[in-house]
Amino acid sequence: MLRKMFRERPPQQWKLVEKDLVDEIIFRTMKPRNRIMLELMARGGMRVGEVLKIRPMDIQDIKLTLAGPKSGKESEEVFIPQKVADRLKEYVKESGAGPEQRVFPMSYNAARIMVRKAGRLVGIHLRPHDLRRHAHLSTTQRYLGKVTDVEAMRWIENLYG
Repeated sequence: MLRKMFRERPPQQWKLVEKDLVDEIIFRTMKPRNRIMLELMARGGMRVGEVLKIRPMDIQDIKLTLAGPKSGKESEEVFIPQKVADRLKEYVKESGAGPEQRVFPMSYNAARIMVRKAGRLVGIHLRPHDLRRHAHLSTTQRYLGKVTDVEAMRWIENLYG
C-alpha cells in the first residue's frame, strides 16, 4: 500500500489542441461569459485561475494585468486580440461588476466543468490547460523573445485577430 502511495508518477502530458478545433469550440459556445473565458484561456494563454481573478481595474484595452500570478511575480501582463478585448469590455459593462469585483464570479470547479462541456460540443475531452500553448506564460514569452508591447500586440492580432 505504501509503495503505491509514494511511487513516482510520470509527468502529465498536455495535449496541444489545434487552432481550428479551438476556434470551433469557441464558436459553438453560446453563453457569452463562457465564450469570453475560453477565448482568454486560448488566445491569451491564461490559466483558468487567472481568468477567474480578472477585475475590471485589470483591463487596459488589449492588455490585462494579472495580479499575483502563479509564477510568483507580483504581476504579469497578458495581451489579447482586440476583438476579445472588445467583447470582454462589453461583458464587464453589462455585468455591472465594480472595479475591484471579479468579472467571472464562479468557482474553479465550475470553470473546469464549463471547459469540459465545451470540449464535448466537438467530441473531445478538454481540460482548461489544454487551451494553453505552454505550461507557463513566461515560456511563451521566451519563445517570442524580448519584444515591446507594440510588437506583442501585433503578434497577437496576426495570430488571432
